[in-house]
Amino acid sequence: MLGEQPMGGGYNIVNHDAFNRDNLTEIGVTKKNIPILLNSDWIKKDFKITTGFVEPHFFAGFSGGPKMIAPGLAGFETIMKLHDSDMISNPNSKWGITHGNPIHDSIREIATLFPSDFTLDVTINKHRKITSVYAGEMFQVHKAACEFAHFTAMREVPEPFDIVVTTNSGYPLDMNLYQAVKGMSAAHQIVKKDGSIICAAECSDGIPNHGSYGEILKSQASPQSLIDMIESSDYQKHDQWQVQIQASIQMENDVY
Repeated sequence: MLGEQPMGGGYNIVNHDAFNRDNLTEIGVTKKNIPILLNSDWIKKDFKITTGFVEPHFFAGFSGGPKMIAPGLAGFETIMKLHDSDMISNPNSKWGITHGNPIHDSIREIATLFPSDFTLDVTINKHRKITSVYAGEMFQVHKAACEFAHFTAMREVPEPFDIVVTTNSGYPLDMNLYQAVKGMSAAHQIVKKDGSIICAAECSDGIPNHGSYGEILKSQASPQSLIDMIESSDYQKHDQWQVQIQASIQMENDVY
């Protein structure tokens, strides 16, 4: 992705590993008792820069900004707690909501401990062209970018629809069923209960063979049994959040 000599060479490129405890620093816990583990290299550096793009996110409110730090540079335990069943099922954990969204609130709390010194965030359109650029203090940058993304990428509807046709924005974002859940979730916001969602997604990879999504999805016979399993107190598995959201949608709507 970075090429053979990124930025002229001479830079040490470190790929963050959420499972490598040797390069994670345990800081404490959040107000919601989420363990805070962050990349040790990030914590030690004198000047920190984050880059990203801001768009509506189906459970964190918006992408970009503090998400570059958590979950972006967080340890696996932190990531799992940010995505656990209680967080995902909260009614405020959805598109476009930041304040009062327990996931976004926790992300901000963690990012405040070791924030970037400079943030560069952009928004893009359906052609993946940059539509606005924001630079400066992380939280101010993110707030401004979220406002622009909300105005340009989200619309209110007068009432829910019987049928909603959706996509996940084409390749590579619709390359498998895991990714297509985001398109289903967007449609779910504006379809009637017991209505239908038609998701036009190529899914060239089908059910992905990496991660735990496919394993979890195939482990139960119905959406309700998937929800019951995921919401049980001792259940914790990577990608469970995607299955939880998909199953919740399928309990209320027919998805094609």
